[in-house]
Amino acid sequence: MPPSDGDIGPLSETRHLRWRAGQSAADDRVIPEETAIAFTYNGSTHAVMMASPADLEDLAVGFSLGEAIIDEAGQIEAIDAVAVPDGIDLRIWLSAERAAGLIERRRHVAGPTGCGLCGIDSLAAAMRPPPAVGPGIVLTPGQVAEALDSLPPAQHWGRISRAMHAAAFWHPARGLVLLREDVGRHNALDKLAGGLARAGINAADGVLVITSRVSIEMVQKAARIGVSVMIAVSAPTALAVRMAEAAGLTLIAIARADGFEIFTRPDRVPAAEQGMAG
Repeated sequence: MPPSDGDIGPLSETRHLRWRAGQSAADDRVIPEETAIAFTYNGSTHAVMMASPADLEDLAVGFSLGEAIIDEAGQIEAIDAVAVPDGIDLRIWLSAERAAGLIERRRHVAGPTGCGLCGIDSLAAAMRPPPAVGPGIVLTPGQVAEALDSLPPAQHWGRISRAMHAAAFWHPARGLVLLREDVGRHNALDKLAGGLARAGINAADGVLVITSRVSIEMVQKAARIGVSVMIAVSAPTALAVRMAEAAGLTLIAIARADGFEIFTRPDRVPAAEQGMAG
């Protein structure tokens, strides 16, 4: 549920100078917060990124799933979000087996620590083929539009700030099931993935809808959580299209009120696919 009007979550109000139509005036605007988040596994920091300081347990689980640090939410034994002088330390405690696997993985990373992706092994990790998705679901064009239309009313923080991405899970029978927001599109998807995993929701039963462009990382994360259809309001990269094809993911992008474009696996929207016969 979105916060009440008295609690606007990871947002701040700022006083600023507004210039419009040749006139200036002091004004107030609500803008999103951005905080440094450290991901610390069993006492060792693995990554640091900027994110909205909300739904942090979902972020911890979703990031861990997306990075293949865990295979299921149950492999995390505890999560502590600790405020530190420069941000928030997400202290994630893995089961002994998964912690050992993460330590072994770190031993094979070439290059200095803290640089994000380093060396040949990290290049291979960045380009790792996503898992193949299952048979998935079949949609009508009307359902694609319905899934897209369900986002704006639920984007509480985005509606206020006009500066936050959203990732949502939509089910043909249940409508919008879950939505997460963040200043970063990857973070919004990680938070959604974590929320689905923690709630025990099978992502294969519905559709992923995002408010951003589609990059390779977004396809990898989507395939990893098991969705078969991704709908995006913006365009995909060429590499994202190739990755979606390899995973068997239906990639629908440039989705607008007047229609959409299907880049891979159009068979899951058969009414639209029939128009390709010519």
